[in-house]
Amino acid sequence: MRKQIAAANWKMNLTFQQGEKLLDDILRADIRLKSHRHAVFAVPFPYLLMARSEVEEETNYYVAAQNCYHKKNGAFTGEVSAEMLHSLAIPYCIIGHSERREHFHETNAMLSEKLDLCLEHFITPIFCCGEPLPIREAGTQNQFVELQLKESLFHLSADQAKMVVIAYEPIWAIGTGKTATSAQAQEMHAFVRSILASQYGPEVAGEFSILYGGSVKANNATELFACPDVDGGLVGGASLVATDFIEIMKALK
Repeated sequence: MRKQIAAANWKMNLTFQQGEKLLDDILRADIRLKSHRHAVFAVPFPYLLMARSEVEEETNYYVAAQNCYHKKNGAFTGEVSAEMLHSLAIPYCIIGHSERREHFHETNAMLSEKLDLCLEHFITPIFCCGEPLPIREAGTQNQFVELQLKESLFHLSADQAKMVVIAYEPIWAIGTGKTATSAQAQEMHAFVRSILASQYGPEVAGEFSILYGGSVKANNATELFACPDVDGGLVGGASLVATDFIEIMKALK
């Protein structure tokens, strides 16, 4: 079975002490994850070692960085490289989150470089794709997402690509008051898998974990994760509430 992943993206939230308490509260629930189920905590850079220490005795609990720079090293003050993350034994890194694309103008070409650097340093990228509201309203979301995948991912070999986790974000349904249905989520996840199949073949495409990143909450996770092509979620606000994220973890297939 494909890996089913509950990925918490804390974004720029919580003090060190609040983050430590949140992890303590989640771990206190003592949820035993089977080998195909992973809980991943994408925490701010200053908290990586704390989070790693919190989960390192747990089975199938991992830490992720929220970003890395697209160059290997150099005079890039304030940036963090994949090599640095690897030296801290951080196994996951989010690449190309919609907020990074929008606010920091990250391009598909830059994200291609980030993918290469993560894979070179044995870090599993969680690669984000998805369309904003004007694209969805124009009905061109498939072409938009296909281009994101082609320009960032398709230079990889099948063996390399299989190491990447995909996260589909319907940006138009995040904080806009609009809601994406589970049927819409499944439709886009199936489309993403079909694009991967066109490049790598259906067998390889069937091995990709594709997460849903559109306002996953405790009360909709079970319905969303039941979709055949939805392999978990990239969770924002609900990941900051221990009781909510615990329920989301329990909802994994």
